[in-house]
Amino acid sequence: MKVLVIHGPNLNMLGKREPEHYGRLTLEEIDSGISGLSVELGMETESFQSNSESGIVERIQQGGCDIIIINPAAFTHTSIAIRDALLATGIPVIEVHLSNIHKREEFRRHSYVAGISLGQISGFGAESYMLALRAAKAHLKAV
Repeated sequence: MKVLVIHGPNLNMLGKREPEHYGRLTLEEIDSGISGLSVELGMETESFQSNSESGIVERIQQGGCDIIIINPAAFTHTSIAIRDALLATGIPVIEVHLSNIHKREEFRRHSYVAGISLGQISGFGAESYMLALRAAKAHLKAV
């Protein structure tokens, strides 16, 4: 079971950027937690971060995974290109957010990815990724 974890724009700034919304862990610390849990669950993970919409689209199109966990970050609310790339692959998707996007500004409440995802996990900080990884395992075992 191979999981591709995609981190969108500005997530490379975690630990420094708005800790009241995103927590104090760095992206490297989150990726380390994801990697550790994936070993426990008997899964393989690859993490990818890009501030570029085209970089994310290109990585999605490369495939090579059984499921995608994606935090599109600001592209959640703007990117039809990322949505279309996810649809084109046919790979199941779980959407993740560190903060609860539904408790924030109105523009953050719309997601172009939610409608094509197995589900959306938001508001639990770094634990959102761990919950998504467990959900990915359960989904892959069921299909």
